[in-house]
Amino acid sequence: MSLISVGTMAFDSIETPFGKAEKIIGGSATYIAYSAVNFVTPVKQISIIGYDFPEEEMEELKKRGVWLDGVQRVPDKKSFFWSGRYHADMNSRDTLVTELNVLADFDPSIPENYQGTEFLMLGNLHPKIQLNVIQELKQRPKLIAMDTMNYWMETAMSELKITLRYVDALIINDAEARQLTGLYSLVKAAQAIFRMGPKYLVIKKGEHGALLFHENEVFFAPALPLEEVFDPTGAGDTFAGGFMGYLASTDDISFENMKRAIIAGSALASFCVEKFGPTRLKEISREDIDARITEFKNLVNFEIELN
Repeated sequence: MSLISVGTMAFDSIETPFGKAEKIIGGSATYIAYSAVNFVTPVKQISIIGYDFPEEEMEELKKRGVWLDGVQRVPDKKSFFWSGRYHADMNSRDTLVTELNVLADFDPSIPENYQGTEFLMLGNLHPKIQLNVIQELKQRPKLIAMDTMNYWMETAMSELKITLRYVDALIINDAEARQLTGLYSLVKAAQAIFRMGPKYLVIKKGEHGALLFHENEVFFAPALPLEEVFDPTGAGDTFAGGFMGYLASTDDISFENMKRAIIAGSALASFCVEKFGPTRLKEISREDIDARITEFKNLVNFEIELN
């Protein structure tokens, strides 16, 4: 099995209560790839970069099993850049700078050796670009998942609703689920989203875990209590990469296996926030991941006798 990852490869400048990091590697596709390769290879990357994106980062991705045939490098433009400042609660942030640069002209094409890939993860992008990727595939993947955000709901809702008809799973946070549907109850929001097209819904709740919905079934996974969170940037993309990477590695999209994938994604996300950018994801081993998954298992494992 293999996975296509679509999204940005970019630079971020981040300020949190723990410090600052200037112009570090970021982007949704970057985090997805570094996460997913812990479970499945190859991860087939589709993105766009400028002349300034470091070649050593490309080599690092290749070394880990990421294919870069679908990454376009524009020789006379800069890579996408984002700068943000997190508040004390680390759940809210202010965007300081957004420079689209090469992303303004992104028109992805699918290399021939990407055709036939069984799993597709559409990272946060304009929904029209996400739909273009789906339509360029000659064979529909076994599972198509997508991420989106409030910005696209505010500026491209009609395109977003069209793209939702083509995907199997939507991965968003609780505020986005409420904005997309206009419903406060997440259970009611899930049912409304199912009517839009997706069969599965993952609602991320940050430090409060994640919910998985399918038809009338619901699963809740807690977040691991961490003593310190240095940088939440990319945690959602890391979660998505771990979730889809695990599903691709097992080739099983049953609801029961998706529960395990939720834990796998949560474990990877818990590593991501421990250092700035994808630094921590580059350091961990499969043994570290297995140990972290065991921590999640112990967090919710209990016995009770009912009379």
